[in-house]
Amino acid sequence: MNIWTALVAFVAALLTVAMFVMADWDLPPVKNTQTGYRGTAMVEIDDIERLQASLEANQLPETPWELDTSGPRASEVYENVQVLGHLSSDQFDRLMVSITEWVSPEQGCAYCHNEENLALDDVYTKVVARRMIEMTWAVNEDWMDHVDQTGVTCYTCHRGHPVPQHVWFKEDPPGPTRGWAGYTAGQNTVSIGLTSLQTDPFTTLLGEEGEIRVESLDALPSDHVASIQDTEKTYSLMMHMSGALGVNCTYCHNTRAVQDWEQSTPARMTAWHGIDMVRALNAEHLDPLKPVFPEARLGPLGDVAKVHCTTCHQGVSKPLNGASMLGDYPSLSGAP
Repeated sequence: MNIWTALVAFVAALLTVAMFVMADWDLPPVKNTQTGYRGTAMVEIDDIERLQASLEANQLPETPWELDTSGPRASEVYENVQVLGHLSSDQFDRLMVSITEWVSPEQGCAYCHNEENLALDDVYTKVVARRMIEMTWAVNEDWMDHVDQTGVTCYTCHRGHPVPQHVWFKEDPPGPTRGWAGYTAGQNTVSIGLTSLQTDPFTTLLGEEGEIRVESLDALPSDHVASIQDTEKTYSLMMHMSGALGVNCTYCHNTRAVQDWEQSTPARMTAWHGIDMVRALNAEHLDPLKPVFPEARLGPLGDVAKVHCTTCHQGVSKPLNGASMLGDYPSLSGAP
């Protein structure tokens, strides 16, 4: 070994030591929870610091005041109350105050109302808000297989933002590139699940009736054929769900038989209903609002903002850590 080789090796060793000693790196404290039989690798590994941060970020807002369900109905007191007229005036007032804090705390009532005449419908967000109340009813009534008794409110998605922070639009599919590279199929642009895959798994899998299962139950199947593109979209969606809920794959699946329902956890069935629910909400409640929104609120392909798993979950397996707000806001639990 000559002197230059020795010097290079010495400098490399110094840099390696400095990288570990001087950098602020540490092994985060983790919590392991076994969820299946030993030997199946079914265990949830949670970063305790991340769990604590998630707990702090998913606190419920305060309730303004106690409800008074007596007295005249809102439809008798106010004009043009189309979906909440069955509430008492006190219930109605408290819900309006709460929705303002949940959705537009900075803009106030003016985000949805003409402040000179609150009964008018000339602000488009008021029309949207009506449809969103109806969508909330639909989730809490029709999708209990996913939301159970916990349910959702406007705050579940909005968290103080007029537009929920986690929504998606259709993406313009990439065309052929110049040169020898040719068609990229959307790859090598955005990393999903630590891999370079297609960038839009949502349009066909959460916006339409796309096929999600790509793994056959039999060896060398002849009647079940899935393309590489279908497989990549499914993988991308699974990685999205894992990140949205802050869980491992084993939260729903048994690693020795990922496709086998009998060896999966109950959470897989809940997730299955969740996928169907998201598709229904996008198709039946959000897409029809396209004519209501101004062009500035539409995506690059002219579609409305749509929901996916992160919209509600935001990094936890149960939105708002499983706390329910419907006890304080029973008027959102279902249509009258």
